[in-house]
Amino acid sequence: MKVVLASCAALPEGDGDEAALIAALVRDGVDVTWQPWGTDVSGADLVVLRTTWDYPERLDDFLAWCSAVPALANSVSVVRWNTDKSYLVELAAHGVPVVPTAVVEPGSSPVWPDGEFVVKPAIGAGSRGAARFTSPSAAQAHLEALGVKALVQPYQSSVDEHGETALVFFAGEYSHSFHKGPMLAQGLAESESGLYVEERLRAIEPSVPQLELAEHVLDVAAELLALSRKDFLYARVDVVEGAEGEPLLLELELTEPSLGFKHTGEEAASRLSAAIRSRV
Repeated sequence: MKVVLASCAALPEGDGDEAALIAALVRDGVDVTWQPWGTDVSGADLVVLRTTWDYPERLDDFLAWCSAVPALANSVSVVRWNTDKSYLVELAAHGVPVVPTAVVEPGSSPVWPDGEFVVKPAIGAGSRGAARFTSPSAAQAHLEALGVKALVQPYQSSVDEHGETALVFFAGEYSHSFHKGPMLAQGLAESESGLYVEERLRAIEPSVPQLELAEHVLDVAAELLALSRKDFLYARVDVVEGAEGEPLLLELELTEPSLGFKHTGEEAASRLSAAIRSRV
């Protein structure tokens, strides 16, 4: 069984988070290698998207390559839907509690939220291009500098104290969670690759409402895509607290999310190894 973990030219062997996964796959008899996306992976039984984090600048090429891969996880239909964060508006329309989100096309001027708010590219990875504002004029300048479709969201102040909770699922089943510190705080540095902002992570147990929300998010996403939850080899549901302490969906990561193996031990990696082997 040959499995390829897809990376990118700047991170040809990932960012180190998958070390436990590679060890689990090798232990389980899988021939696993890294390969940057865009290369020939026709000999693989399964290609698993991992650190393909330069795709926002080359999305058409990335989607074309994904379409040509015989066995891809997650599938190209999932990737096509999930790489554009406008899916948040679609999920909200189907009853998912989502951080309020407005989609702004290039050249447009939105109605800016009161107080502090966030502007970020609709197609992006690693928090690149995301910024907090209180000034509409500064936000408009940032929006124009981005020059792409963007999202505008009220900033959830609870993030400063409580951060985000990332809930990870393999083959539709809950695996583990980890805590993410505020991603738009001052003093956070970009990685050496320039593809993501360094994160402050630690293992955490989610609350019952957070887990219930994450389960609901996956159910709705699967229904919208005419899939079963099990069709998502991996999924990460990022949740924050709203003004009343209620959990809200910040992002649903189905394309290339970090899965927090450095902070969750070997059992989580073994669960994904089992899911990969079952998929093949």
